[in-house]
Amino acid sequence: MDRFMMHLKNTGFGPNDTGSLLQKARHLSGGFTAIIRDCRVATKYVEFDVSIDKSYLDALVEKFRDIAPLDHAKHVIEEHIEKEEAIKLGVFYFNEERFWEAHEVLEGVWKKCYEGERDLVQGIILVAAALVHYQKAEDSICLSVLGRALDKLAHSNGIYHNINVDSLRQRVQSIINSGKISLFTI
Repeated sequence: MDRFMMHLKNTGFGPNDTGSLLQKARHLSGGFTAIIRDCRVATKYVEFDVSIDKSYLDALVEKFRDIAPLDHAKHVIEEHIEKEEAIKLGVFYFNEERFWEAHEVLEGVWKKCYEGERDLVQGIILVAAALVHYQKAEDSICLSVLGRALDKLAHSNGIYHNINVDSLRQRVQSIINSGKISLFTI
C-alpha cells in the first residue's frame, strides 16, 4: 500500500467535524483495502491520511466526493531535501495550514542542525504539531504542546530563514495566556 495525504476542499467544516468526517471516510472506503488513519480540518482543506494501493486512489477520490471535491493528493515518501529548501517548504506547508507536512519536512531539517539551532527548529516543529491537534479539536493537547514549544523557543530570537522568531514566540505565548487558539502564518 502507498500512503497519501488527501486534501479535499473545505466546504464549511471545522475541527469539531473531524470525528464524523473520519467515520464517513472509513465508511466510503469500505469497498477498498484502505486505511484511513486520520482526519484534520484546516481553513481551506479537509486532510485525510490514507494508505491505499496507488491503482485505487482515483476510485477512492471519486467516493470521497460525497464529502468534498479533491484539491490535491500528495504521495507520502521519504524525501531527501536540502536544508534551505526544506525550511522554505516547511514554512509553505505551515502557512497553508498543512501542519502535519510542515512537521515532517522540518524534522529532516532538525536532524541536520547544530546544537543551538536544534532547539529553535524543534520549537517550530512543536508549534506545527500542536496545531495538528487543534485541527482535530484536541485543544487541551494543542495548548500543552504549545507550552513545550515555547520552552524550546525561549532562547532564540531574531530572524531564522525569514521566520520572525520573536513574533512566533509572542503568538504562542498569547495563545497560551488566553487559552484561545488561533491560526497564524510564520
